[in-house]
Amino acid sequence: MLNILKSYVFPTVAGLAFMGIPFFWCRIRREDPESYGLSWKFEAGNVYECLMLTATILLPLTVISVLWPLEALPRHSAFWRSLNLAAAGISAAIIEEIFFRGWLLPLFRKRFNAFWAIVFTSVLFAISHIFVAQTPFLFAVFFPGCVMGFLRERHGNISTSTLFHALGNLWAIWFAPLRWPTMAWLIQHLPILG
Repeated sequence: MLNILKSYVFPTVAGLAFMGIPFFWCRIRREDPESYGLSWKFEAGNVYECLMLTATILLPLTVISVLWPLEALPRHSAFWRSLNLAAAGISAAIIEEIFFRGWLLPLFRKRFNAFWAIVFTSVLFAISHIFVAQTPFLFAVFFPGCVMGFLRERHGNISTSTLFHALGNLWAIWFAPLRWPTMAWLIQHLPILG
């Protein structure tokens, strides 16, 4: 029963809350969701820019992943499992962008400059991932969070940040390392630490 709650019920409730709270907030305050950037406006130039930025970031990370010493990457999985993971990754991107870059970032932006609003939003984004997976290495999502914040600020809506996020999630399904080196491994394999 706890497994069902943890695997299905909690993520569903969290997803509904992450999508609903921003729109509920706008409704009770009688504000247009578009004033927060809660919209998708895919303009060709912005999409092209986003795809180039995504490739610039993910291509070097792919090389690092393929050479990753602690596990064989990319991962291989059955078609239906891959399809389920891809759907979950795209859904998570939409839900998280609505909440973090579509709502929280503009709220922080009302009090701070763009840099600090992006940093604060990205910290909360990273903490939410650590909370769910209970893996400290997931704080690394702070960095793509900053990129998504930059895209949101640059284009005024969450279209390109959602696209970047979805492509990053799809990449992570097959290429993101799950095993990270321990300090003992680093000392043994990196002579400068020993």
